[in-house]
Amino acid sequence: MLDFNAPEFVVVAIVALLVIGPKDLPKAMRFVGKWFGKARAVTRQFRSGFDAMVREAELAELEKQWAEENARIMSEHPPAALPAPAAEVHHLAEDAPPVMVEQPAITGETPGVSAPKPKPKPKRTRKAPAAAVEAPAAEKIVKPAPKPRARKASAAGATAPVEAGKPAAKPRTRKPDAVPPAEAAE
Repeated sequence: MLDFNAPEFVVVAIVALLVIGPKDLPKAMRFVGKWFGKARAVTRQFRSGFDAMVREAELAELEKQWAEENARIMSEHPPAALPAPAAEVHHLAEDAPPVMVEQPAITGETPGVSAPKPKPKPKRTRKAPAAAVEAPAAEKIVKPAPKPRARKASAAGATAPVEAGKPAAKPRTRKPDAVPPAEAAE
């Protein structure tokens, strides 16, 4: 098959670097690797199909040999005639009808035998939620208080308190009623 020595591989790599260039070399290597992978997959599939055909041929040959050996053994040792079945044999267990027997009740009155005590059923309890299991009751998670909101400026012109790091808001002023453009031109 293809046999590359180390010096031959180095020569091919240098030629590829010069012809393709360092910028496009990774793309070219990926492309070549993808095609080598596809070629290997095709050869692997071909080889597995060929192996399956060889295995089937071997099994057919072994089956043929087994059939010949079986025929040879049967011809050397013919089966003996089986004896006729004997007269009907009845078993007492099969003929007798089943007998119903009352099962004795076990009480504490019987000497040497005590009645089994019923086991008390455990009380059902509710499972605690997963969050409660992880955090003990003493260490409840406390949410931080919300930040106070800045107040809107009042009509008297008072300014809102300034929060740290935020610029002061401009007070809102009311715009005068807009004059239609036709009247403004006169």
